[in-house]
Amino acid sequence: MASITLEDIGKIYPDGTRAVGSVNLFVEDGEFLVLVGPSGCGKSTVLRMIAGLEDISEGKLSIGDRVVNDVPPKDRDIAMVFQNYALYPHMTVYDNMAFGLKLRKMPKDEIDRRVKEAAEVLEITEFLDRKPKALSGGQRQRVAMGRAIVREPAAFLMDEPLSNLDAKLRVQMRTELGRLHQRLKTTTVYVTHDQVEAMTLGHRVAVLRAVSQKRPYNLQQVAPPTELFNNPANLFVAGFIGSPAMNMIYGELSADGEGRVHASFAGHRVYVEKAAIDGHPGIEDYYGKQIVIGMRPGAFEDARVVSGHHADRTIRVMTDVNELLGSESYVHFMLDSPPVITPDIEELLADEGTEPEALGDKSQFTARVSADVPVPDGTEVDLVVDTSKLHFFDVDSSEKIGYSPKA
Repeated sequence: MASITLEDIGKIYPDGTRAVGSVNLFVEDGEFLVLVGPSGCGKSTVLRMIAGLEDISEGKLSIGDRVVNDVPPKDRDIAMVFQNYALYPHMTVYDNMAFGLKLRKMPKDEIDRRVKEAAEVLEITEFLDRKPKALSGGQRQRVAMGRAIVREPAAFLMDEPLSNLDAKLRVQMRTELGRLHQRLKTTTVYVTHDQVEAMTLGHRVAVLRAVSQKRPYNLQQVAPPTELFNNPANLFVAGFIGSPAMNMIYGELSADGEGRVHASFAGHRVYVEKAAIDGHPGIEDYYGKQIVIGMRPGAFEDARVVSGHHADRTIRVMTDVNELLGSESYVHFMLDSPPVITPDIEELLADEGTEPEALGDKSQFTARVSADVPVPDGTEVDLVVDTSKLHFFDVDSSEKIGYSPKA
């Protein structure tokens, strides 16, 4: 096993297009790090540079203590698992798993030991004599994993290995991947566009976004999953991490003569608990100014199931659609405030030739509430806001106000 270090790594194609800019990452020995982000954000390019399948235009890449910028892929001591399995259709499962070891002229008894041990770990021993066409998608993915495991590499690189599987099988394979890493403890860099996959698998998660003229860097935040969710560095991370996505609205904070802070938005005014203020050092400088207020769906609850005094944290809304999901419901409603348009969204709209006004004058909100009390579509309901969980962002920079990484 080995650590992986990326220092100011960049990728510029011959036509001048920048795909990756100034990525700095340190993957600890034995860590499971996930690269996540939307399509086109450069995450697969970063992975391919680590593997040696893409040339590095800028920066330094080290595996362990060795700089590998110019080292061929076969000499980097890594094993890659691809999205499309990349199995040889004419070979049996055993031969697919053993192929790389045979190329290295490893003794037959050692090859046999490694293949059978990996097959046992992955529970595919009974399929060793079959060919890939006789296997299901999940079984083929296990074979692809087995081919990587028998190498006993310093690191695994995985490029969206579960994206070809159906939803149920993805959940099952996700669990198996986590269990496999606990057993092998091999350094792993895993690429996905699925933020649920990222949050459930990664020891830490690196959130990336596409570079632009105004922002020549990809990496937005690197942190454990819980910190990404509870302490997002900016509006992009806040909106990308979490399902359903964080609700965002323009608003304003103010303090009364007794030092109590209130948030005003879309005609509503709620008391803000001290925990939210303490989580945003320097927020006092923004009192009376427009900010973006972020509220996760889980920050709401139906007032009918909340005990105690909560009138100063309650908003009345007209429901649009209610999605019942067993023990909880997603209540969708609109608020009278234009959608939040960050500088990045404004840039995208400009590229599309779309005026911001075309997005309308209302913001779509989602609340995740208990299903104990029915919430019919098209009815008024009082929602209690857990204001200790509010997030506040600077309108111009999109950065979280007072952000600092948690220790």
